[in-house]
Amino acid sequence: MDLNSQLLDYIARSPSAFHAVENVKDALVAAGFRELYETEDFAVRGGDKVFVRRNGSSLIALKIPEGTPAGLMLAAAHSDSPSFKIKESAPVESADGYVRLNVEKYGGMLCAPWLDRPLSAAGRVTLREGGAIVSRLVDLARPVALIPNLAIHMDRKANEGKAYEAHVDMLPLYSLSGGKGFDALVAETLGVKEEDILAKDLFLYPCTPGVLWGAEKEFISSPRLDDLQCVFGCLHGFLQAGETESLAALCVFDNEEVGSGSKQGADSSFLSDVLRRVCLSLGMDEEGYCQCIANGFMVSADNAHAVHPNHGEEADRSDRPVMNGGVVIKYNANARYTTDSVSAAAFSELCRAAGVPVQRYTNRADKPGGSTLGNISLSHVSLDSVDIGLAQLAMHSCYETAGAKDTAYLVRAMEAFFSRSFRKTPDGIRI
Repeated sequence: MDLNSQLLDYIARSPSAFHAVENVKDALVAAGFRELYETEDFAVRGGDKVFVRRNGSSLIALKIPEGTPAGLMLAAAHSDSPSFKIKESAPVESADGYVRLNVEKYGGMLCAPWLDRPLSAAGRVTLREGGAIVSRLVDLARPVALIPNLAIHMDRKANEGKAYEAHVDMLPLYSLSGGKGFDALVAETLGVKEEDILAKDLFLYPCTPGVLWGAEKEFISSPRLDDLQCVFGCLHGFLQAGETESLAALCVFDNEEVGSGSKQGADSSFLSDVLRRVCLSLGMDEEGYCQCIANGFMVSADNAHAVHPNHGEEADRSDRPVMNGGVVIKYNANARYTTDSVSAAAFSELCRAAGVPVQRYTNRADKPGGSTLGNISLSHVSLDSVDIGLAQLAMHSCYETAGAKDTAYLVRAMEAFFSRSFRKTPDGIRI
């Protein structure tokens, strides 16, 4: 339960992808890691613990072995969650005396859970400071908006199915006319002048805190479990793992929820840039770099769908993961997930040795399902890979539910993973 309290604390301090990565950075620094910058030389050597950030919302951390890396052990999760991005010209004033925030959907969220909830805003603000352009994180950290439902008396068919129009139904109420402007509130929170704010990357988030609940506190409910539960689990396993002959890499990518096609997403050069530069700095040539990748294994960690208690028919006939049932290995015939028989066998054996239960997930054959960052990453750095997650309900809601035991299972599995090396030999694979 203490581990889940830490998870809920991490999520509460991570209302945006920028904050999620900042908090990972702080944990790494506390563990003795130092930051490298892409605009400077990567001067690394054996035994170093380093990390690189891009855009403030993606991060790659590495533990470098003392000798030439024999391979690569890599885990990846994502920092972003579906939300509403606040537009630059945020306030929209109506003739009725209301001020609303102009927003647009980020990712494929369930809209209904956002209604009638107190909302705040957080993210990044770029401003003029001391003759330079700088970015600073901001969290308003209190309820400042709410998206009101239309009363049942005015929409008698509201409970018969609803199609939400984002530009009409999902605009949050901010204030009455004549109140403090939104940019003024942001500037006040940062302690800067409003005119110094040049641009913003701000997102709404629900103020409802995460909780442990159930007869035996067997469930955990919180915003952003997808995918901060996996970020948290992979980070703790990475930090707790012992040294190996392989290069250990923890990746936290942004923009997975919108296709990863950004400079900081899994479909960018970020991972290949960092790995290649580290290997070159260690004195490896192109042949050595390619051998390191070939002896590599990736865990793509993103939560999975649990069997729904009221809609069991939506799950596959046989692969039906449940909360608190352990780590879920995800399969898809159309390669939306990276798992194949080799990677599934290797990861299952690792979990078995670590005492971690394993479940399987496949979509119902007539449902396409979602994808994640694993197969996108492999188009840039190609290695054996398995897609995993933890079983949860209400994925892409602003308030999701998972199993309280599964956080510890993931930490234990990732500690075991990062304590091993993956080697391909003529006699088979050893991990």
